[in-house]
Amino acid sequence: MEFKVGDKAVYPGHGVGVVQAVETLDIGEERTTMYVLKILDNGVTVRVPLQNAGALGMRTVISQEQVRKVYAVLEDRDVPADNQTWNRRYREYTNKIQTGDPLEVGKVLRDLAMLRKDKNLSFGERKMYDKASTLLIQEIAVAMDTDEASIRGDIERIFNT
Repeated sequence: MEFKVGDKAVYPGHGVGVVQAVETLDIGEERTTMYVLKILDNGVTVRVPLQNAGALGMRTVISQEQVRKVYAVLEDRDVPADNQTWNRRYREYTNKIQTGDPLEVGKVLRDLAMLRKDKNLSFGERKMYDKASTLLIQEIAVAMDTDEASIRGDIERIFNT
């Protein structure tokens, strides 16, 4: 998959960004061509080697069909309660978020939202919830060409039913 300047792309763990440039750098004795990706959420610039972009998980924004699948994951309440210790859950959730797969990120968000109904989330759980929420809301808003506030409202309605 190739990106051009101006294309929107998702980089796992960072979210949606815009390809600002494609530049060639001399690193040691090798020439490396890189995408310069500016993350929309925080303005961070990430350089991704062109030849490794796919292996690192850089991908296009999800389709509207995939958005429907993410919403189905968020609405699914037929999942067993997770009785692992927080440390194990944290590692599992971190791994899911780092895959960059919106379905996996959706599962983390859903699980933490369900847990939040039963108890107050710890600081770490709230941070994980916020990270998953931000990544999903941002990508769905770009995919649906709408504002993040309306997507945030949709997701809050899903969890309040």
